[in-house]
Amino acid sequence: MRGSFGNFGKTTVARAALALALATGIAAGGLVAAPAVAKEAKGGGNSKEFVTAAGPFQAALNNVQAMKGKSSDAEVKAAAQALVPQLATVEAGVKTPSDRLIFGQWQQTIGGIAGDASLTQKGLQNMLDSGQLPADKVSLVQFFLGATAYQSKDYATAAKVLQPVVAANYSDNVAAEMLAESLAQQGNPKGGLDALKTAIAARKAAGGEVPQDWYTRANRIAYSAKLGAETSEWATLMVQAFPTPINWLGATQLVRNASSYTNQETLDMGRLMDRTGALKTDPKYTEREFVDYIQAADPRRLPGEVVRIGEAGVAAGALKTSDTFVSDAMSQARGRIAADKASLPALGKDAASAPTGVTALAAADAYLSYGESAKAEEFYKTALAKGGIDKDRALTRLGIAQSDQAKYADAKASFAQVTGLRASMAKLWSIYVDQKAAGK
Repeated sequence: MRGSFGNFGKTTVARAALALALATGIAAGGLVAAPAVAKEAKGGGNSKEFVTAAGPFQAALNNVQAMKGKSSDAEVKAAAQALVPQLATVEAGVKTPSDRLIFGQWQQTIGGIAGDASLTQKGLQNMLDSGQLPADKVSLVQFFLGATAYQSKDYATAAKVLQPVVAANYSDNVAAEMLAESLAQQGNPKGGLDALKTAIAARKAAGGEVPQDWYTRANRIAYSAKLGAETSEWATLMVQAFPTPINWLGATQLVRNASSYTNQETLDMGRLMDRTGALKTDPKYTEREFVDYIQAADPRRLPGEVVRIGEAGVAAGALKTSDTFVSDAMSQARGRIAADKASLPALGKDAASAPTGVTALAAADAYLSYGESAKAEEFYKTALAKGGIDKDRALTRLGIAQSDQAKYADAKASFAQVTGLRASMAKLWSIYVDQKAAGK
């Protein structure tokens, strides 16, 4: 998962500064470089007042820039800081749009050298407000302004400036993340998530690839804001777009943590983690998942599945046989398997004559735990037909049994009927089924 914006803000701004300098020719600063931009302006030149005030300042700025490579960074920075008070005199002479463009360039240049983000931001705003930027440079300056404002925690400005940039499918991926985070920081996390949806739609419409970081950022915003529905939605979108085992682990964890699951739901989420390879990722992330899975399966109820998952956890390096919980669970489960399997035929007969589907559901659960998916499917259908059971639980497991038999269309139809607490889980299972059907 990507690091916080506090870690990449300065890098983003520095990269944008270089891009801005190369694209607009303002690295040298002021009137020397400005005509290259002004020729592309919509009209108007520099006022006499501005030229009079700007001449001496131009020379002083050139001297500061000439110090680079000859003097220490600290000396160059101090020289630039000494020019800041002189900007007030120059600003008094700003009369025309072209004046404002050049003055803004100077503010941006000096702000960058002096390490004054506020001055840099004012300069970029003046450049935009001048209306003289070439059309193909507007988004670049807006992006740089948004990045600078974000770094300064001026989230309102960052959000305002970055919205059209993101809507226009700006090439730098962090623009969308900064916009989303800026909105979230202002107490509007849903607005931030909507901004990322806008970015995704714009990128797809342009035929481009949507970066995984956008989904990661959305998941983080939704989860941090405790938006249960949105957390589940974005977790689902993540594994649809990037179905890697580690993403499956994150998605299942997010959906589970956003829900009030009992052991029954936790069991079926563990099964999804198992089938998607999520449990085979880094052991430091999966130890808790193996433990939860074993507890949910329960050595007394589903001993065969407990042994299988326990052994898988040990093989993956997530569990240790020396751990008391592991050794006790495995010992208890192994001691029950023979009798449990022997009881299945009688349980099946009882299910057929029972007035409700309770016994059939128990039989189905047992067969599913031993990997006998066809028999499990049969008994889940019986349980659903007789009723008197947790319908959503039975439908979820019917879908699992069908999926295990590669009956993907049937499985998807079963998952589509799941409602309530299990609905988000069923969506994840449905995505898994789609991916299996597509050979992924």
